[in-house]
Amino acid sequence: MLKYLNNLLQTFRSCFSRQATFEWFVVLVVGFMLRSDHLGVTSVIRDFSLNGRCYETLLHFFRSSGWSTSSLRQKWLQVVRQHAPLLVIQGRVVLVGDGMKQAKEGRRMPGVKKLHQESENVSKGDYIFGHLFGAIGILVGDSRKWFCLPLFMNLQDGIQAILGWKKSASEVETPSHVVQMIEQGFEAAKGFGQALLLLDRYFLSVPALERLKACHLASETRMHLVTKAKSNVVAYERPLRKSRGVADRRKKAGRSN
Repeated sequence: MLKYLNNLLQTFRSCFSRQATFEWFVVLVVGFMLRSDHLGVTSVIRDFSLNGRCYETLLHFFRSSGWSTSSLRQKWLQVVRQHAPLLVIQGRVVLVGDGMKQAKEGRRMPGVKKLHQESENVSKGDYIFGHLFGAIGILVGDSRKWFCLPLFMNLQDGIQAILGWKKSASEVETPSHVVQMIEQGFEAAKGFGQALLLLDRYFLSVPALERLKACHLASETRMHLVTKAKSNVVAYERPLRKSRGVADRRKKAGRSN
């Protein structure tokens, strides 16, 4: 197991400009896998019995210019494509996407904002203060059991002010959570050629379909959405035609169902 993990992590060496940065990357990855609690960098230091002075060093790793998230993401997609037992349906891999709202109590924590809970669970409040995450994964395994292997996750709301520190006003404008999920799913699909993206009915909207159409026009990659229709969706029959075979111009749709 350790040899297999070592071979996988060695493939990420090209994503780092310095050997020391790569070694801290290995420490963090293994630390997140073996930690006994969920207290971030503190958990890694505690479980590895590292010196307390390593805390600042690990924090500086996340702000280092010796690596970028885009290069790590592309390398991770390559590793998954080469080593993971992917579920393939008619030549298409199966991606899974969803959003998550995590409540936070920090008053000055970056990215925290007031969020509305659409869940039907009565135990959840209508509004919370927290983070809005968006995640894309891919189904792997065999016929006995399928698992969702995460590809990437990021904050998708409440970070406009942070992005504005180094970008212009036009670059700060970020699309909606629904549109970002389509964009992330399509970026993942590029690494596998063809894909199916499974989403719940919340993401079935006109902006999402328009963004998917724009992505198809700009690339040869094809990604199909698989989701349920919303409860308020309305289907229309074809409009009645006149006796001479020309559609009635006054009607754009027929009877509703």
